[in-house]
Amino acid sequence: MRSTFQSDSNPVSIDYFLPSREGAFPIVIALHGSGGLSHSGHLDFAQWLADRGFCLFVPHYFESTGTVWASEATIWREFPAWLRVVSDAIDFASQIPAADASRIGIVGFSLGAYLALSIASQEARISAVVDFFGGMPEHFAERLEHIAPVLILHGEADPVVPVEEAHKIARLLDARSLPYEKKLYPGAGHGFSGFDMLDAGQRTYSFLTKHLHG
Repeated sequence: MRSTFQSDSNPVSIDYFLPSREGAFPIVIALHGSGGLSHSGHLDFAQWLADRGFCLFVPHYFESTGTVWASEATIWREFPAWLRVVSDAIDFASQIPAADASRIGIVGFSLGAYLALSIASQEARISAVVDFFGGMPEHFAERLEHIAPVLILHGEADPVVPVEEAHKIARLLDARSLPYEKKLYPGAGHGFSGFDMLDAGQRTYSFLTKHLHG
């Protein structure tokens, strides 16, 4: 399904996928990377999780700034606006009858993972974060006091977001005594495929189930 919500007076599309059975299910916000929603992989992943008992929401956050592809300069300029969109997307998701607003997770891919970790460091209502080959901006890392449990998934041969970003997050969370899990994939680049993607998907499902379904 697709709907629209407002963020700073800008209309933003949001795709959402609900379990087929009756009940109230945890919310998961899924955030795409710098290439936008140019292929269906993110939507397939969202449907896969919805079939397993989660309400999945995929906000088209680039629409708020007219972005098609995010360069480094665009990211620096628009990051705060995108964070507001994600917060507004959580508000939208919380109003859906099948969604349980007391159980919210967020999954980010690349740029989306930077957004996910950043907003989770500010939003107490987020209960789980999954970081697919992303990182945390220094501004948020320096001020981090609390964040929900984090699952870090990263390729050791990533040429776009170096694996050192995963190590930096782990060191930061260790220093704050904050809970996390980490899985690095030898030889994997920026994005997973084959058995690595199957493993990462299963880990994501298990992690979200643990922290949102209890």
